[in-house]
Amino acid sequence: MWIQNVVSCCLHRAFLVAFAILLILPPQLPAQEQDANYLLSPDDLVDFRVFQEQDLDSVVRIAGDGKANFPLIGSIKIGGLSIAAAVAALQDRYRDGYLVNPQVSITVRAYAKKRFTVLGQVQKPGSYTIEGSEEITLLQAIGMAGGFTRIADPSKITVKRRAAGKETVLRFDAKQMARGANDTFVVIKPGDVITVAESIF
Repeated sequence: MWIQNVVSCCLHRAFLVAFAILLILPPQLPAQEQDANYLLSPDDLVDFRVFQEQDLDSVVRIAGDGKANFPLIGSIKIGGLSIAAAVAALQDRYRDGYLVNPQVSITVRAYAKKRFTVLGQVQKPGSYTIEGSEEITLLQAIGMAGGFTRIADPSKITVKRRAAGKETVLRFDAKQMARGANDTFVVIKPGDVITVAESIF
């Protein structure tokens, strides 16, 4: 029996080493591509500029319904749009009876706080922040929480996720991820609650 316990302990330590190596792997997408794909979000604070129309320049907060108020044209929904799509929509509105050839720019001054939570058998359970267009994988999220404890069971990880008013529970095996399974790059979403189970010896 004691031999089985020793073997199990050694395998557990080997997995933790493999997990630590995975944490230093680069994200799936380069930062530039992530930024290009960033979708404007409620509570983002954006700098709004119109070339040679300084009176229209302003700092705008996107409301919870995705709408924001702009000089002259009033409220327009830009939440959920990429920056390029939002610029195109604003240019269309300004072109419709206000400006002949509006050259609009939007820059995110401050990203909305997007949080996820890590609970259970990790070194530093708590709430963590996703910054802007940053993509954080499940393994990276656990790494941010200090990694697994000695009594963690990496094969039993759950992620509670709420979408469209419905909560779903996803289950993952970090041991398979460490061996290069297809779900190695599971991306965490704002509001996710990750729980690492305790190992039963």
